[in-house]
Amino acid sequence: MSMSKITRDPLLGREVNLDPGEKLVTTFRPDLASYWRGHAMMSLVAGVIAGVALVYGGNAAPWVGPVGAVLAIGLRAAYLKSEVMAEEWKLTNRRLIGPAGRIAPLSSLQMARPFLGAVQLVMAGGDKHLIKYQADPAATVAAIEKAKAGKR
Repeated sequence: MSMSKITRDPLLGREVNLDPGEKLVTTFRPDLASYWRGHAMMSLVAGVIAGVALVYGGNAAPWVGPVGAVLAIGLRAAYLKSEVMAEEWKLTNRRLIGPAGRIAPLSSLQMARPFLGAVQLVMAGGDKHLIKYQADPAATVAAIEKAKAGKR
């Protein structure tokens, strides 16, 4: 009997084998619009903090803080985009298989909840994982809960 395989993990460079009887339910991929929206919010908050800090410190050019924050976060976002967009989580009827070999068995999943545009997974042992940049985090949580309950 041959085992089913899931596509190659871009970080580990190998395929993930499914156990006998295990079936792929869906794949959660990052959403590009959510990625840029998250970074825009981060740069806005960092810009305000940098500007306020420079005004408080008596700097003659407090506009440099917000401009620097936006440029730094924008460059970081552009640099990491291809890596982040390659991260996928695969939901099977038994577990979540994440990038870099992360495994989250549904039997140990205590909670899945939306968290700032992502989905936080809390495991019975205390481990936490993030499924980042989801277009609809509530739908992702619903799919995970449905698989955990054994409904397909």
